[in-house]
Amino acid sequence: MRSMKKRLQKELLALQNDPPPGMTLNEKSESAPGTLFEGENFQLLFKFSSQYPFDSPQVMFTGENSPVHPHVYSNSHICLFILTEDWSPVLSVQSVCLSIISTLSSCKEKRQPPDNSFYVQTCDKNPKETKWWYHDDTC
Repeated sequence: MRSMKKRLQKELLALQNDPPPGMTLNEKSESAPGTLFEGENFQLLFKFSSQYPFDSPQVMFTGENSPVHPHVYSNSHICLFILTEDWSPVLSVQSVCLSIISTLSSCKEKRQPPDNSFYVQTCDKNPKETKWWYHDDTC
């Protein structure tokens, strides 16, 4: 537990000193200029287990606005490799934020995932409990 707190304090300090472009410390993400989401703001919720950084954080969009995106379900769950099977203890809150910004920025069409209705009706509240089926490698 102590190492988790120490790691999160270090990551928080890094985010304060050098936040990713378009990211403010309260985890509000401003979409990159020239993208489908330009001018839109999104908030992220991070939940950490006592096993962090060996266990990935639970990350979801929160607040009034979630992006309509092929990898974001209408219940705000995010389908992203590094949040599940590809998680590594060397990854950080900042790298997760950068991956989400990159995912949003590369989107070509605002649309929900093809299995959105089924997923939202049958999924667990915790996206980490989902056995993800990745539809594609691009938007």
